[in-house]
Amino acid sequence: MDFDKTKTYEREAEILKALGHPIRLKIVAGLLAEACNVKKIWECLGLPQATVSQHLALLKNKGIIEGRRNGVEVFYTVISEDARRIVEAVSQKSTPL
Repeated sequence: MDFDKTKTYEREAEILKALGHPIRLKIVAGLLAEACNVKKIWECLGLPQATVSQHLALLKNKGIIEGRRNGVEVFYTVISEDARRIVEAVSQKSTPL
């Protein structure tokens, strides 16, 4: 087996750590389908606004999502192609073992 000694996989590992929480994984999966504001996200997930905001802040700090202001609301979208590919791969229906 050959290993690419020049690739560190640090960025990929950081994305995997950020997506390693079920709530953040759900948020990113949902944002892949539609840009949303915080209120819509916490209503859909049935979680407190503060909890959702904490998860959004982490995802934003890791460069996975970004918020764009539209009037008084901020709409979040996924900007990381690596995160997009990871979530899409995880979300694919698999066949039973």
